[in-house]
Amino acid sequence: EVQIVESGGGLVQAGGSLRLSCLASGYTFDDFAVAWFRQVPGKEREGVSCIDTSDGSTFYADSVKGRFTASRDNAENTVFLQMNSLKPEDTAVYYCAVRGYCSDSFYYTFLYDYWGQGTQVTVSS
Repeated sequence: EVQIVESGGGLVQAGGSLRLSCLASGYTFDDFAVAWFRQVPGKEREGVSCIDTSDGSTFYADSVKGRFTASRDNAENTVFLQMNSLKPEDTAVYYCAVRGYCSDSFYYTFLYDYWGQGTQVTVSS
């Protein structure tokens, strides 16, 4: 059974940093890619980043490029999202999801079969 658990969310002031973690299990970790999404109430889920756990290649949404960095620790079956220079508009529930590979179209939610429960990130102004 595939299980995905996010952690690391919290409350931070604008300009601050947070590091989210996504622990995945139940499949061969380095055969798949892990994406981060975020969602605020009343809006569609937005793709933030995708990392291919086999070679570390990454994709980012334009809104987070230069501020967010995805990384992975294959030994620990964990993907991280380092979020720097946070803005109030980054406030959302952050989810990670698993699919076969990353691509330029990583932000389509229908491509993903497995999702975590999400972790809340709140950035105060």
